[in-house]
Amino acid sequence: MARRPTIKDIARRAGVSESAVSFALNDRPGVSKDTRARIRLVAEELGWQANSAARALSGERSGAVGLVLARPAHTLGVESFFLQLVSGIQEVLAAARTALLFQVVEDVDAECAVYRRWWAERRVDGVLVVDPRTADPRPALLAELGLPAVTIGEPGPPAEPRARIPAPSPLPGSSPVRGSSAVPAPPPLSSVRADDAGAMAQVLEHLHGLGHRRIVHIAGLPGLAHTVRRMESLRAEAERRGLGPRHVRSVVTDYSDAEGAAATRRVLAEPQAPTALVYDNDVMAVAGSAVAAELGIPVPDRLSIVAWDDSALCRVTHPRLTALVRDTAGFGRLAAEELLSVLAGGPPGVRESERPRLEPRDSTAPPPAHTDS
Repeated sequence: MARRPTIKDIARRAGVSESAVSFALNDRPGVSKDTRARIRLVAEELGWQANSAARALSGERSGAVGLVLARPAHTLGVESFFLQLVSGIQEVLAAARTALLFQVVEDVDAECAVYRRWWAERRVDGVLVVDPRTADPRPALLAELGLPAVTIGEPGPPAEPRARIPAPSPLPGSSPVRGSSAVPAPPPLSSVRADDAGAMAQVLEHLHGLGHRRIVHIAGLPGLAHTVRRMESLRAEAERRGLGPRHVRSVVTDYSDAEGAAATRRVLAEPQAPTALVYDNDVMAVAGSAVAAELGIPVPDRLSIVAWDDSALCRVTHPRLTALVRDTAGFGRLAAEELLSVLAGGPPGVRESERPRLEPRDSTAPPPAHTDS
């Protein structure tokens, strides 16, 4: 295994003392401009990188940000949303030479434990928080820790504030922090918002305009804030058009193709089956289309289908699925830019992503003329 270059190696190659190398690489006075440039050139030639633990001891940044997904692992491999989101995040972080530390856990409690560990170990400078909950403990925890964060999506109601957590004990060999042990109050979290309510309004306007009066929303996980916003928007838009819960309603799933298919079977077996289905992701929409074909229900002649997130799946399946088109990678870029801005000392802020637009395709059409309301 190749040995990592050390400060001693750089000093030997550059013909200077080890203390001069330390001064040059840590931007401290004590060496001339030319010597500093020569030392940095040698360090680059040798492939030297600062040790993250040493940076933590000196109070410097780790050069990494964190992202934790608390989702059932089996739902992530087939869903395109997170792949596109991470792609946008990574595009910005790579340009800033910042690493992304990524972890998947089973639930929010495990996610909070990861944040505590990262904070104690000084592994990340900040975090990107996805899937805001309706009652979300994470914003309060991150505020207690003083860990900079950006929430991707509309934040849920804040949790009750708790006692502030003291700063972590110095790592072995480090000097104790002088002065007060109190941790200063951190600023509120930044967020990047998506207009889920406006997007759902577009979907219902499209389907209602085609003549659909029995519509079921195959929703995602019930504890997520965006699931609740979509369900509430669906109900409000339906009521505005004189349609009650007997006509328009939501059923929840775990976002997987299996649960999407199972929910489709259940609602299509009802005596007053829906004439239109709205799915919270592309994978469930494709699974639902397959169930309809298996049951002999033609799409869109007897059943219209809308997918929340557009993807290649929506465009290559037959019939092509009507879908909400949004710049998910751009959503990730906004979040990463906001976090880097906060880490650079900027104030916390709220950034609005572009509203998704509905792309009508072959899977939506007027319902059969004989359909009862």
